[in-house]
Amino acid sequence: MDWPKISGKYQNLISFYSEELDFQLADQHLFEDWLQQIAKSEGHEIESLSYIFCTDDFLLKKNQEYLDHNTLTDIITFQYSDSPLSGDVFISIERVEENAKKYDVDFMHELKRVMAHGVLHLCGYKDKTDEEKKVMRKKEDHYIQQVY
Repeated sequence: MDWPKISGKYQNLISFYSEELDFQLADQHLFEDWLQQIAKSEGHEIESLSYIFCTDDFLLKKNQEYLDHNTLTDIITFQYSDSPLSGDVFISIERVEENAKKYDVDFMHELKRVMAHGVLHLCGYKDKTDEEKKVMRKKEDHYIQQVY
């Protein structure tokens, strides 16, 4: 499929939405470039990726409905294709705010960590075991340092 180009870059590969809250990501084009670079660095291309910023309640309902989990979480990633990558990443802004306080980092740092986490899941990284969590955190930290 041919995507429309702006300044030599493809657009509409990554989209940002909000559900049940009024949240707008500033400098979306910078995040698009950064997320594309993460995927590319991991040997993947993004076909279609949606980030949906939402409330705890909204994400809890998704967690219950699709994963049969009755717990709050900061992120849920749904993968539709792995080559090229296609998926939806739901992020609870309330959890990101709470985790930023808990880990004594600013909100944007924590948001970047969670956004990178979503792409890394799509690239095949897991975080169920302690070793997987360690690898995931190392990757997140690496990519956070590369964003503007």
